[in-house]
Amino acid sequence: MTQYTTEMRDRALRMVNEARPEHPNLMAAIRHVAGMLGMSPETLRMWQRRYEVDAGERPSVTSNVFEENRRLKREVTELKRANEIRKSASVFFAKEQGRPTTRRFASSIR
Repeated sequence: MTQYTTEMRDRALRMVNEARPEHPNLMAAIRHVAGMLGMSPETLRMWQRRYEVDAGERPSVTSNVFEENRRLKREVTELKRANEIRKSASVFFAKEQGRPTTRRFASSIR
């Protein structure tokens, strides 16, 4: 999978916007620009769709909300893991407190 820079994405989207009037539809403009840049038309189409959502032109979850949800899901997973560790530790220590001391250990304390 090729990782593109933000500058490349912005440049490609500007080129699509400039090429739109010369083509019968958006997808034709996307294919044209993608061919010029040597990238997949699907990548460019997804960038265009994300741009439209973020600009409020298309209904969906914006990039900011999507990233916040992703961050919160990771945090919830981490907190659940920490709670499981705490539960295990409390059960372990509760069992340790309930055990009677051995005779050898008890006699050495006196």
